[in-house]
Amino acid sequence: MQTTIIGYPRISLQRELKFASEKYFRGEITARELEETAKLLRAENRTIQQKAGLDMIPSGDFSFYDSVLDMAVLLNAVPARYADLGLSPLDTYFAMARGYQGIHGDVKALAMKKWFHTNYHYMVLELDDDTHLKLSGTKPFDLFQEAKDAGVIMKPTLIGAYTFLKLARCMDKKTAVDFADEIAEAYGAVLEKLACMDAQWIQLEEPYLVKDTSEADKALFLRLYEKILSHKGGAKILLQTYFGDVRDSYSEILSLDFDGIGLDFVEGKESLALVERCGFPSDKILFAGVVSGKNIWRNHYASTLEQIERLKKVTSNLVLNTSSSLLHVPYTLRNETQMEEMYRKHFAYAEEKLTELAELKVLAQSDEPTRETAYQRNAALFSEQRGDINPAVQERVRKLTNADFVRTPEFAQREKIQKERFHLPLLPTTTIGSFPQTSEVRAARAVYRKGTMTQEQYNIFLKEKIADCVREQEEIGLDVLVHGEFERNDMVEYFGENLSGYLFIEKAWIQSYGTRCVKPPIIWGDISRAKPMTVAWSKYAQSLTKKPMKGMLTGPVTILNWSFPREDISLRESAFQIALAIRDEVLDLEANGISIIQVDEAALREKLPL
Repeated sequence: MQTTIIGYPRISLQRELKFASEKYFRGEITARELEETAKLLRAENRTIQQKAGLDMIPSGDFSFYDSVLDMAVLLNAVPARYADLGLSPLDTYFAMARGYQGIHGDVKALAMKKWFHTNYHYMVLELDDDTHLKLSGTKPFDLFQEAKDAGVIMKPTLIGAYTFLKLARCMDKKTAVDFADEIAEAYGAVLEKLACMDAQWIQLEEPYLVKDTSEADKALFLRLYEKILSHKGGAKILLQTYFGDVRDSYSEILSLDFDGIGLDFVEGKESLALVERCGFPSDKILFAGVVSGKNIWRNHYASTLEQIERLKKVTSNLVLNTSSSLLHVPYTLRNETQMEEMYRKHFAYAEEKLTELAELKVLAQSDEPTRETAYQRNAALFSEQRGDINPAVQERVRKLTNADFVRTPEFAQREKIQKERFHLPLLPTTTIGSFPQTSEVRAARAVYRKGTMTQEQYNIFLKEKIADCVREQEEIGLDVLVHGEFERNDMVEYFGENLSGYLFIEKAWIQSYGTRCVKPPIIWGDISRAKPMTVAWSKYAQSLTKKPMKGMLTGPVTILNWSFPREDISLRESAFQIALAIRDEVLDLEANGISIIQVDEAALREKLPL
């Protein structure tokens, strides 16, 4: 039995890639210096994975900005407005990612979208009728050769052709199907070249297969891979899926000449039942995603080993894998120097998940684990009570009835009351909310957190910023005002800091997009609101104007989706706990004279259906 992962975090231990990239953007280092830094970080990642005993280490998971953007460059999908700038290949790449304004021209960046149901953002590909897809870049070959020169044969990984086309935006008359033959030839050329370079396994990532798949979708997938796989040569090809199960296309996947198939057994609700019901071919290897690539809780070995035993009854060809790339979790627990051990021992970040895979590999091949094994330590950990349990919160959720989900009075009555109260024009104006977090605001927050600015001084500073914000909106002539939210850092982190049941991390950054990294808080226990969170600032802002001042809240679905959720209770229960806390804040705002309240649900789509 072997182990592998789908991908590893790019940003490194202390976000070194972010800082090096931003230095390059500011002209403080050269392209060569940036490349040298990236090479060192890749070597560091490779060494960590080697020392952890990983049997197959991915290459190609590194990116300066985004893997989908990397594929666009590799396959010549560079829109003319960027190519025509006449920049270097690296600067053309960054122009697509960030835009460019300079002596060579003025272009905006490509659009960004959420990567499936995560808070990572990918760059949206553009294919117009003049696009000619072909192999035109060298990244996968360069990274594979770099590792080979260091004595390591890695597993090249690329976004697959089907997902590439399904995510792309076709700008003119052509559709994704019109690019099928070209892209299949291009991928075939990639496989041929990697096989000639002695690649043993090549990973093609097809997460789009976990979505609902129509007959036309399946036809496109088969058309692509019947052609692509004819070019694989001596290399073995792994079809890697994640973020769900492939119930719609499992038989089509099995019919193709893949050597390995990667399935998600964490978020794939039907994956285990699927392979048990339909079987698994003896001439293929099952890459079983049994360690979560998205959440930070320790793996429960007893549960996972039971899953592995069931899989071993279906196939003897098994590789233990993560459920998705580890891009979505922090780099290492070594950064959590301030976290108490009572919390810390429950978590596994990317580096620790490598250890989990190694331990599961040993345990899955052992007959009877002894008292001193990792199994026993893990069992003891899971026998402890996890999280801060609050019976009052749980009882509150249990007592919810249908009446709690119906707002009264009905809309027609509310509309009449609101018109009489606010006397707003037919088309009133407002803004969504926060004003820019300027360098001055960020600097003041940093000084305050270091303890060199008192609470009173910080409050005076914030009040001055709010007063300026209100004055500006009144001068413009807006009808419904906002206070600017200068007291808040991140829209979820701020509320997490003010809710009981949350745990905050120190330097556990994950990549949101490009060089932007975030620290999602951890839902540690039952969530409740110990005290008002926004009332004082909203009241102060309202005191500065006769116009309506909106109360600004982040919604429960977004707070849940942009946190690391608990695994010992359902997402439904967590959402209701947070929703009740937000309802308490709504009622307090209303009681304090705030008559228009906005609830932001920026992440509503990420866990649909609700």
